[in-house]
Amino acid sequence: MEILITVAVCFLAGCGAGLGTGFAGLSAAAVISPLLITCLKMEPYSAVGIALASDVLASAVSAYTYKKNKNLDVKNGLIMMLTVLVFTVVGSYIAKLVPSNTMGGFSNFMTLFLGLKFLIKPVMTTKEKMQAVSPKKRAVQSVLCGVLIGFICGFVGAGGGMMMLLILTSVLGYELKTAVGTSVFIMAFTALTGSVSHFMIGGAPNILALMLCIVFTFLWARIAAKFANKASPKTLNRVTGAVLTALGVIIICVNYLV
Repeated sequence: MEILITVAVCFLAGCGAGLGTGFAGLSAAAVISPLLITCLKMEPYSAVGIALASDVLASAVSAYTYKKNKNLDVKNGLIMMLTVLVFTVVGSYIAKLVPSNTMGGFSNFMTLFLGLKFLIKPVMTTKEKMQAVSPKKRAVQSVLCGVLIGFICGFVGAGGGMMMLLILTSVLGYELKTAVGTSVFIMAFTALTGSVSHFMIGGAPNILALMLCIVFTFLWARIAAKFANKASPKTLNRVTGAVLTALGVIIICVNYLV
């Protein structure tokens, strides 16, 4: 019975995380961690490690699908990724010096906020308009935004995928598909770094839960990414908004009501 419960919880977690990753570049940690901690009574550090490990393949296959459809900005994605990694460490260090948890619930509401944003004010930027920005200006923007995203992620402890999508679409003016493709490309590397460090520090996790979450997240992320790349901008905004809004409500309920 215990194994069946584990399979059911991991399936739901992987489904939600995979859809969030494939459609919007959502970090699997935002979905998988709360469910594993609440439903399976798993130790939080281990749950985050499993979520990050699930993110690696899911983000990688999503990034490949977006790249295949020419919806990924590799050059500026690499610039932003390096900056995010550096300033995540900086933000994490500063967070230790500040005895305040006022931003602790930030990532819990970020998913819901972004979902409603896509439903109410969809991103309709075209690739032509996005590519009109000079390469030098885009590189500088990528560095500055990487600093902001990395610092907030390190200080708050979560929300990287959501922050990247919000800034790529709202600040850098990316077309939605390219924004998601670039976001999952970055997340694949950051998740790999995070999962390896978690397992090195915290030891081996629950192997069954780890394998199930990786497989289910990978499968649903691949399905979502394929659909997203074939959908029209209007449809993609609606589906992404609906998925994120639903996930946001579930995450908030699991964190605050269960």
